[in-house]
Amino acid sequence: MMNSRTNVIISGGGTGGHVFPAIAIANALREKEKDINILFVGAEHKMEMQQVPAAGYNISGLPVRGFQRKPLYKNIFFLYYLLLSMIKAGRIIDKFRPHVVVGVGGYASGPVARVASSKGIPVLIQEQNSYAGVTNRLLAKKAAKICVAYEGMEAYFPKDKIMLTGNPVRRDLLDLSGKRDEAVSFFGISGKQKVILAVGGSIGAGSINSAISGNIGLIKDSGIELIWQTGVSGYSNAAGLLEKEDCKNIHVYEFITRMDLAYAAADMVVSRAGAGTISELSVTGKPVILVPSPNVAEDHQTSNATALIERDAAVMVRDQDCQAELVPLVLSLAKNNKRLAQLKKNISDMAIPDSAGIIAREILKLAKKEKVADR
Repeated sequence: MMNSRTNVIISGGGTGGHVFPAIAIANALREKEKDINILFVGAEHKMEMQQVPAAGYNISGLPVRGFQRKPLYKNIFFLYYLLLSMIKAGRIIDKFRPHVVVGVGGYASGPVARVASSKGIPVLIQEQNSYAGVTNRLLAKKAAKICVAYEGMEAYFPKDKIMLTGNPVRRDLLDLSGKRDEAVSFFGISGKQKVILAVGGSIGAGSINSAISGNIGLIKDSGIELIWQTGVSGYSNAAGLLEKEDCKNIHVYEFITRMDLAYAAADMVVSRAGAGTISELSVTGKPVILVPSPNVAEDHQTSNATALIERDAAVMVRDQDCQAELVPLVLSLAKNNKRLAQLKKNISDMAIPDSAGIIAREILKLAKKEKVADR
C-alpha cells in the first residue's frame, strides 16, 4: 500500500569516510519522512558496528573481509567470507523487505547491493571519490542511480545514471558562524595569530607527524599557532617533544572530538585527501595543503587531490616530499593572505552543502516507484 512505511537499507562502512556520510543520509531521510524504517548493514568488527548504534540506528553485521592483494593465498578466506556474507545479506533483505538499498562503499556494500539488485530491488550507489572504487564500478550496471561528488565520473559509470550530489558532511559543520570564540577557548589558543590545523584522519598520518616533529624549531619561532592531531600512534612522541622544546604555540591532541571547533579556529588546514575530509573542507571553506596517502586502494587520494588542484582549490605535497617541503610551505602560505583568500573562494565554490538532503530525496523517489510497482 502507498501509505506503508518506507524501508531503506544503507550498506557499507569500514572507515569514517563511509560511515559518517551514511549516517548523514539516514538523518536526512528521517527528517523528510519521520516514520521511515532504516536498517544499516555493515562489516563485523568495523567501526560502523559502534558508530551507527551511537547515532540511533539499528545495524546488522556481515562477516565480509577485504580483498588481499598480497599474499594472494589469503583470498581463499576472502571468498569464503564473501559467500557467507551473500547468504546472510539475502536473509536480511528477505526479512526486512527494503524498497531501496543504498550502497555507500566499504566491505559490506558489495554483497548487499548485489543481492538486492538480483531480487529486483532498486539500488542507489554513493561514490565519494573522484576515482571510483572497484565495488561500485561492478555494481554500476545494475544501479538505478549513482550519486557522485566530482564531475567527470562518466569515465566509470553510465552517464544517464549519474547525479552530482557532493558528499554528505556532519551537520555541525554546516554553520560555523559564531563558533570562533568557543573554539579559541576549547583549544586554549590566543586567537591573535594565524591558526593552522594539521590532521591525518583518526589514526594519524606518519609523514605529516614526522614533518612537524622534524621542524618544531621553525614552527616555534614562526608566529603561528598549530592545532595538531597526531592519531594514537604519534601522540606520545609528539607530546614528549613539545614538552622538551617548551612550545606554547603548538597544541597536540591524539584525537579531536570537536572537529566543528577545529575548523572554526583554523585559518588553514593540512590534511590527507580522503573524500569525506575534502567535502568538509569545501563546506567550511578552508584553504588546505593536501598530503594524499599512498597507502590506499588505487591511489584514490591523489585523484581526489588532483581534482582540486585542477580548479586551484588546494595545494598538494606528495607524501614522499613531506619531510622537506611541508612545513616551509605552511609557513610561507600562512603569510600570503591574497593566496589564502583565493584558495578559500575556489574550494568554497565546490561545496554542495545540502548533499545529504539531495541524496535522501533521490532515495525516496526510488522508494515511491517501488511501492507503486508493489501495489
